[in-house]
Amino acid sequence: MMQLISLRPPPDGFSLLAPFCSLELFHFLFLKLIRFPFGDLRNVERTDPTLVSLDKGDAGSGSRRRSQPRGDGQGVVEKLRHRRLWGPVSSLEVLQPYAKPRSFYPVPGQQNGFIYAKISGGFEKIRSSICDLVAIARLLNATLVIPEIQQSVRSKGISPKFRSFSYLYDEEQFIASLSDDVIVVKSLPKDLKEARKKTKFPTVSPKASTSPSFYTREVLPKLKQSKVMRILVSDGGCLQPILPSNMDEYQRLRCRVAFHALQFRSEIQALGNQMVERLRGTGGPYLSYHPGFVRDTLAFHGCAELFQDVHTELIQYTRKQLIKQGTVDEDLVVDSFARKTNGSCPLIPEEVGLLLRAMGYPPNTIIYLAGSETFGGQRILVPLRAMYTNLVDRTSLCTKKELSNLIGPEYPLPSNLPQPPPVKSEKQLIEEWKKAGPRPRPLPPPPARPFYQHEKEGWYGWIAETDTEPDPSSMDIRKQAHRLLWDALDYYVSVEADAFFPGFNNDGSGWPDFSSLVMGHRSYQTASGVTYRPNRKTLVGLLSSMHDNLYHPTHNWTVLVRDHLNKSLGVDGFIAEAESSKTASFLSHPFPECSCRTSKSSDTPGHVMSRSGKLLYGNEEECPEWMVRGLAMASQKATGAKDEDVEEGELLEDDNETDGQSDSDNGNRSDTNRSMEQDEEMDPDD
Repeated sequence: MMQLISLRPPPDGFSLLAPFCSLELFHFLFLKLIRFPFGDLRNVERTDPTLVSLDKGDAGSGSRRRSQPRGDGQGVVEKLRHRRLWGPVSSLEVLQPYAKPRSFYPVPGQQNGFIYAKISGGFEKIRSSICDLVAIARLLNATLVIPEIQQSVRSKGISPKFRSFSYLYDEEQFIASLSDDVIVVKSLPKDLKEARKKTKFPTVSPKASTSPSFYTREVLPKLKQSKVMRILVSDGGCLQPILPSNMDEYQRLRCRVAFHALQFRSEIQALGNQMVERLRGTGGPYLSYHPGFVRDTLAFHGCAELFQDVHTELIQYTRKQLIKQGTVDEDLVVDSFARKTNGSCPLIPEEVGLLLRAMGYPPNTIIYLAGSETFGGQRILVPLRAMYTNLVDRTSLCTKKELSNLIGPEYPLPSNLPQPPPVKSEKQLIEEWKKAGPRPRPLPPPPARPFYQHEKEGWYGWIAETDTEPDPSSMDIRKQAHRLLWDALDYYVSVEADAFFPGFNNDGSGWPDFSSLVMGHRSYQTASGVTYRPNRKTLVGLLSSMHDNLYHPTHNWTVLVRDHLNKSLGVDGFIAEAESSKTASFLSHPFPECSCRTSKSSDTPGHVMSRSGKLLYGNEEECPEWMVRGLAMASQKATGAKDEDVEEGELLEDDNETDGQSDSDNGNRSDTNRSMEQDEEMDPDD
C-alpha cells in the first residue's frame, strides 16, 4: 500500500490524516484520491455526498458515519436543468384547449344530400382531408358518408377485419363525436349504391386552397339536384386553411374532428400506450424526433446532392417524374447545398444530435425515432446513434408478433420472384440431343443462384437492372397500407412525448407534413409542452459557422444555439410558427380559434397579425369559469409543487455553472449577443 501511495504525491492534509485512519478508510480515501488527483478532500466531499467522513469525537477509534448530502443549490440546479429541457414553458401555460362552439350550434334538420369522398395520399394527407370534408359537409348541410382511404382499399389481400376507414380510425367514435355537428353514415342508401356504381353522380376534385364560395356556388346546386356528390381528394385537403373571421366555428369544427373525433382504433391505441409505457419504464422522460427524410419531399425540394451514390440517383429520378407531372416547375439539377442554406432541406440526424448536445440533453436520453420512411436507411442514423445510444423506434420497442397482430390476418400474395424454366421430359431431351450441332458440345452453363424475396422488394430490386421504376407490385401496395399503421403509432407516441423535435416541418411544399400535424396537436393539447419550433435557416447558419469544430464547439456558439431553441419553445417561436405554417395547414397551428386564455396579464403580447392581416396570437378568449376552477383544483392535487418562479432568462443560463464556466462568464449577459468573430478571438478553447 505504501508503495502504491508513493506513485502519486498526496495533496495537502492527506499525509496528516493517514496515521489516524483505519486501513479500510485509508484504502477508501486512496481510491478517492485516484479519482480526483488534483482536488482536495473538501471538493471531493462536495462532489460526492456519499463520501465516508470522520466524526470528530470518534477519530481515534476509527468509527464511521455517512455524511449527509449537501444541498448547496445542486438540487435546485438539477431541477432548473430538468425544467429547461422537459418543460413546462411558463409563458404558454395560460393557453388551454377550447374547441367547443361559442354560440348556439344545432345540427341542421333538413339535409341537401349525401357527400362521399375518396382520399388519396399518406397519413398526414388523410388526416387533414377528413377534417376538411366534415367542415364542407356542415357548410353544404349534407350528410357525410365515411370517406374511403384509397391507400388501404388499393391493397390486395388486406385483413378482412377492417374496412378502409376502420383500418386506421374508430368509426363508431367518429360518428358519435360529430353527432352535434354533422350527420355521418357508414354507407349510402341501397337505392343510391347502384347509381354510384354506374357513376351517375357529379364528381369534383378540389385543391387544398379551394375557397368556401366555390362550394356554395358550384357544388351546392349540383348536390341539391343529384342528391349525391362525389369528392376526390388528393392534394392533402379540399378547403383553404385560413377562413374568414365569420367562419371561426368551422375552424373549431376542424379542431373537434382532428383532436377529438379522429381516434385510432383500439388496437393502435393499446399498442401505442404500451410503447409509451416502455419508453417511460425507467421513470424518466423521452424525446420524439421525426427526421422528415421522405423521398418525394426530398425530390420536390431538390436535396439530392446531400446524399451519396444511388440515393442521389433515386431522388433525381423521382424529381424528374414530378417535373413531368407538373408538380415541380423547376430545373432537374439544382444546388442542393444552397437549398439547405435557405432552409429548404431537412436537418440531417447528425446535426440534430449536435443541437441536442448543445441544449444539454445527456447521452443517455431516450429518443424515439418517428416516421415510417427514413430515406437513407440506418447509415444516415449512425452519427446520431453514436451520440445517443438510447435511440429506439417501433421495431425495437415492439415484438414482431405485436406488429403482426396490429396488421391482422392477411391473405398470402403470389410470389413475384423469377420462376425457373419448366422441367423437360426425357423424350424432349432426346430430341434436342439429336438436333444439336456437332460433337463435342460445350458444357451447359452452371445454374443461376436462387433469388430471395428481399432482393426484389423496394427500389434496390430494380435500380441495378433498369432505368425505369416498375409499377408497384402487390407487396409494395400492401406495404404502403402498412405504413399508415406505422405512422399512426408514431403519431400517437410523438403526441404523448415529453419533448418533440422536428427535422423537417413546414417544408414549403403546401402539403401537410407529419411533423407539423404533431406540433399542432401537441400545442392544442398542451401548449406549454416542450415542442421545438426551430428555424432551419438560422440553425444551418450556426452549424456552418462552426463546421470544423462541431464536436468541440465554443461556449458562445452553444449559448447562441440554446438561445434560439429556447426562444422557439416560447411565445416568439409560437408566433413564428403561426406565420409560416398556418397558411399551409390550419391543424399545424389551430390558434387562436381553438384555444382560450386562463388569465390576462400585463406582459401578454398584443394582437399579432400576419402579413395578410389575419390574427395569429393575442386575441384568445378567456377560459370559462368552470375550466379555470378545474385547472386550479388539478394544480393543487398535483404532486410536487412547482419550484420557485424562475425568469426565462435565468433558465437559459442554468447550465453555465454545471458546464464548468467561470463566474464572470455566467454574469456576463452580453455573451449571447457576441458575434462569432469575437468568439473566435476571445474564447480560451481556441
